[in-house]
Amino acid sequence: MPVEKVIMVAQEEFLRKQVAQFLRKKRIDVAECGSIQEAHDYLGKGNFDLMLLDESLPDGSGPEFLVEVNLRPSKPMVVMMGAEGSVDTAVKCMSEGAFDYLLKPFSNEQVEIILRKTEQFAQMLNVNQFLTQQEAEDTENEILGGSPSTEQLRKLIRRVAQTDATVLIQGENGTGKELVARAMHKNSSRKDGPFIKLNCAALPENLVESELFGHEKGSFTGATNKREGRFELAHGGTIFLDEISEMSLPLQSKLLRVLQEREFERVGGNRTINVDVRVVAATNRKLEQSVEKKEFRQDLYFRLNVVPVHVPPLRDREGDIQLLSEAFTQRFIRSHGVPVKGLTPEAVIALSKHDWPGNIRELQNVIERAVILCGEDGYIHPEQLGLTAPPQAGAGDAPTGPIEEATAPSTASTAATNDAPVKLADLEKQHILATLAQCEGNRTRTAEVLDINIRTLRNKLNEYKEAGESVD
Repeated sequence: MPVEKVIMVAQEEFLRKQVAQFLRKKRIDVAECGSIQEAHDYLGKGNFDLMLLDESLPDGSGPEFLVEVNLRPSKPMVVMMGAEGSVDTAVKCMSEGAFDYLLKPFSNEQVEIILRKTEQFAQMLNVNQFLTQQEAEDTENEILGGSPSTEQLRKLIRRVAQTDATVLIQGENGTGKELVARAMHKNSSRKDGPFIKLNCAALPENLVESELFGHEKGSFTGATNKREGRFELAHGGTIFLDEISEMSLPLQSKLLRVLQEREFERVGGNRTINVDVRVVAATNRKLEQSVEKKEFRQDLYFRLNVVPVHVPPLRDREGDIQLLSEAFTQRFIRSHGVPVKGLTPEAVIALSKHDWPGNIRELQNVIERAVILCGEDGYIHPEQLGLTAPPQAGAGDAPTGPIEEATAPSTASTAATNDAPVKLADLEKQHILATLAQCEGNRTRTAEVLDINIRTLRNKLNEYKEAGESVD
């Protein structure tokens, strides 16, 4: 995080002017104070990133004021300045919360070092704070599977990870695109840096820009303090932009600039911020089609698609279903504390025959439910998996009972009877429309049942409407 605002509290006017001049040449705002009262006034008007605080001041003690500053909800990092060179004094100041200690007289080079240390420490604090606010990540997040397509994906990850190239990950919902992005980060030279993610479809459009680039105090209603965005938090590491296809066109142009120049301004700010970040983006849509429809910028697509990575769907990963099922079973046995012995051969066959339109996420949910509902014999049977074929759309009135218990003609069996294979896209459309009917047109509830984002559902319904399908 760059140091942008410094408050200099020192009795000697010459020292204040010397340090302030050096900082202003670095485009840092400086407030000069000759007393504690002046410092109080400035702190009441706004927040500062760093305070250089003298030990001795006309109206009080610097160390005592340090204690007061550290009680503030938004506090600057404080570096004490002293002339005596007493080790005991320095240790006392550090124990009271000082970030560092400068012995007067000091040089501009020493101030430069303080700035660099402050920026690095602020970066670490902000990243840790951001990560603790997010949901706890699953520690068992390695890419499992031994199929040829999975092995090929692992090799590609290892090869691409050694570079700083921008990566575009494409694949269906639930295939594990975030898992691939994390693997790239962990195998890269940036592995000790932060991994910061943002789902571009999970936030309202007017908030995505603030989340990406941060904002200045007062830039919009509710912006009561300056806030760093995800790009600043990811400095020195990797930023993962999921569902990049849902980003608005105006924001796409700003992202393009970051990819080209590695610089941006916060919302409401005019200070250019430079970042060292690797960008990994992901989408479940074919961006080429979005470019043709003018929904996605062609130049941004070329910038993102430096290294394309395709994550295969689960149905194309022969042999991985059983391995993943057994791994998920053991994981949920531990997390739920259920005495399950394992899957029956019949359950394994049922899992292998399912088409898995929801991919690994669907498999994980199925196994978790089966572990919880496991019978007294300790084995998971086919009936506990709850696998049913997607219902057909327009097959009559929507059932009135719970969705989980709703019955509908099996699309798969109908296709088999007619000896005419059904396209996966048609199955998906039938399932979405039938679920929408079961939810009585409630799109929010439909998205929850389908385990997809509401914006993804809206896009799908718009596609069906353009094709002449009734979605009301």
